[in-house]
Amino acid sequence: MFRLLGLLALLLALAPDAAAQGGRRGGQRLGQLENAKIAFITNRVSLTQDQAQKFWPVYNEFSTRRRELNRSSRVLRRDVSENMSDQQIRDNLNQSFALRQQELNLEKEYFEKFQKVISLRQVAQLFVAERDFTREVIKRVSGAPGQASQAIPGDD
Repeated sequence: MFRLLGLLALLLALAPDAAAQGGRRGGQRLGQLENAKIAFITNRVSLTQDQAQKFWPVYNEFSTRRRELNRSSRVLRRDVSENMSDQQIRDNLNQSFALRQQELNLEKEYFEKFQKVISLRQVAQLFVAERDFTREVIKRVSGAPGQASQAIPGDD
């Protein structure tokens, strides 16, 4: 377990470089970050090997669909400009609300799917682990002093 924590700390220490790098190396860093997320969630949710084999394909499908919704939301937020009419702004905001509702519906849908492969308690731990992992990455990317070499809090 300590080896896993060390690996996570190392991979998260590389997160600032992932944000700054482009091309192949940046893609490798993002891959390492994704691997760190898998290890982090597997550990936090206490997935058995059997559960992990069933869980990760479902989770990856969920992540892909959620990423598509988030990408669409970002495009909408970027599209608001001074040249837009009130109706265009209203339409843009309504589309944004619809996308947020779709994301909520997606979470509800996968809440049911996750329960078919892991326990209800593990599903709850999954949602907490996702938030915790995101917070850690943001902390590392923002360059908080002394964060790169520390283990992830609450994961001892």
